Amino acid sequence: MRNLTDQDIADMIGADFSPDDFSTRRRVRAELHLSTRIPTPVHVPEHATVDLHMKTIEQSWDEIMELALSGVKTATIITGASGILKIKFQEWVQESLLSPYIVSCTPLNNGSFSVKFRKLNNT
Repeated sequence: MRNLTDQDIADMIGADFSPDDFSTRRRVRAELHLSTRIPTPVHVPEHATVDLHMKTIEQSWDEIMELALSGVKTATIITGASGILKIKFQEWVQESLLSPYIVSCTPLNNGSFSVKFRKLNNT
């Protein structure tokens, strides 16, 4: 984001502005909400790893959906070799609200999956 000079601020609020210290300039910038005017780009990693060990079904669902909506391209999902999360994850990939976000899901071993997510329109 471009740093505003005192002259930029004076132009926005009037010619009689004369900041006397740093705290005044900071307060004016906060009142004008300058930090929210220009969104800063969010760095999304290319690949993520999610370990679902010791998570409930609800926690696992939330974490995977958050990952799918984050814009990450690929992920390694570790469900564990046995248990309900391995079964649930495979069901979610096939037929749930998660399935439209997934391009492919390939087993890596008995308890891990390599997932490729669709590119989101807003990223």
